[in-house]
Amino acid sequence: MTATHSRTAGPAEPTAPAARKTTYREAMREAMREAMRADERVFLMGEDVGRYGGCFGVSLGLLEEFGPERVRDAPLSESAFVGAGIGAALAGLRPIVEIMTVNFSLLALDQILNNAATLLHMSGGQLPVPLVIRMTTGAGRQLAAQHSHSLENWYAHIPGLRVLAPATLTDARCVLAPALADPDPVLIFEHGSLYNVSGDLPADPDPVDLDHAAVRRPGTDVSLITYGGSLPKALAAADDLAADGIGAEVVDLRTLRPLDDATVGGSVARTHRAVVVDEGWRTGSLAAEISARLTEQHFYDLDAPVERVCSAEVPMPYARRLEEAALPQVDAITAAARRTLGEAEVGPG
Repeated sequence: MTATHSRTAGPAEPTAPAARKTTYREAMREAMREAMRADERVFLMGEDVGRYGGCFGVSLGLLEEFGPERVRDAPLSESAFVGAGIGAALAGLRPIVEIMTVNFSLLALDQILNNAATLLHMSGGQLPVPLVIRMTTGAGRQLAAQHSHSLENWYAHIPGLRVLAPATLTDARCVLAPALADPDPVLIFEHGSLYNVSGDLPADPDPVDLDHAAVRRPGTDVSLITYGGSLPKALAAADDLAADGIGAEVVDLRTLRPLDDATVGGSVARTHRAVVVDEGWRTGSLAAEISARLTEQHFYDLDAPVERVCSAEVPMPYARRLEEAALPQVDAITAAARRTLGEAEVGPG
């Protein structure tokens, strides 16, 4: 009789959770939902965040799940409800305060600068303010001069704050948890043009390191340094440059305060050229700060002056064509990259 042997199947290989299609808006909402489920101290407060679901739909459905005590519609007074958020944080809660658009945050600047950013220092470490403030920023949506500002660099100027500008689905999904755990107040700037961006998000994404910038595309010839709503434009410019054999490395700053000098400087040490893309105005901009730091720290690595691509120094126009002309665009980024390489711009014909 011939012996037969049966093979017992071993344990199945673990499979990675499937990625799912989502949008930037839904990723932000899921991050808030997860935080509120995990910690009863977390609550959301702001104008229209409850019954309306948020001016940009980010908090849609949260009122129905968590109730009006934890999803609180605030009156039209940014100074009042940001101040209430600071008080709640001091009392041990973990508030998420939504300011509709960045221009309205100026009405709460006294609270943010003189209270939230300073209390930990002024109390000798006794009064942390674990407050998260979310706000929509940026232009490109025909909202005219009052609702199209990019003022992230103003807040990045203030010690005592952490300033974030998530540009990808993973960052939108993952920055909130470490922001809520931070003893300092954290400002999250969400570019309005990103809310409808869709893509695949891992079911269990890796944590995001808020202390480091991210190299989104490697390259050897020029570094394109940017953040937020300008990241897709920088990646598109890198594609255009690649068609001509130019390898552009794209660095997403992600955290605007504190800036990750090591990642930015490491990229420039590899490519020897830099273009900083910043939707803020050129004068006194974040791009100016990065350019200065590169000059201070990497002067001998640079083979060309640092180029800056910023918004035109005008109140943002309402007319679509004028607005497009005022904002950094892909063609302007590629032209700046070519200048660092000593290539003349090719005109029509």
